[in-house]
Amino acid sequence: MHGPALSGWLMVALCAVTGVYCLLRMRACAGEERRTAGGEAVMGFGMAFMALPAAVLTPPGWSWMVYAAVFGATALHGLAAVRHGGHHVHHLMGSLAMVYMAVAMAAPGSAGAHAGHTAAGAGGIPVLTGGLLLYYAVYVLRAGAGLVPVTAGGPGNGPAGGADRTGGPEMTLACRLSMALGMVAMLVTL
Repeated sequence: MHGPALSGWLMVALCAVTGVYCLLRMRACAGEERRTAGGEAVMGFGMAFMALPAAVLTPPGWSWMVYAAVFGATALHGLAAVRHGGHHVHHLMGSLAMVYMAVAMAAPGSAGAHAGHTAAGAGGIPVLTGGLLLYYAVYVLRAGAGLVPVTAGGPGNGPAGGADRTGGPEMTLACRLSMALGMVAMLVTL
């Protein structure tokens, strides 16, 4: 998950900004939407930390098991929430993907000590990695299509009233899209 420094820093910035936005959204919402925003904030910050370039931080080997435990707990929470349907299945998939990547990084012989991945040090199960890549590629395409504006009239036909304090559903979808793109990048380098 750690490639060249520039791409690593871009990934850190994207995921950290997404995490901050989700925290702000969490403060402005209540109920189920608040819990969803909290889960997305954890995912954003976890992905940002995981993407730190190796020159900045080389975590101890046990840190990958901490990742697996944290995201395992979020996966259990997501599994309990799946009965509500909707976006919870996606959160469950994200948590399971993070557990998978953390375990692959912790595996003996992997390049898990932030060394970057090469063909000799690649981790993970190719079929599982490919399945997760396919899931996130489809999600990115669907979310991206959801951001394409569809107008019936012309300019000025937007929603009436004041601005939404959370940035509206488009901003939330854009954050989910950016995290899914980040997940694709992390899985490709696994």
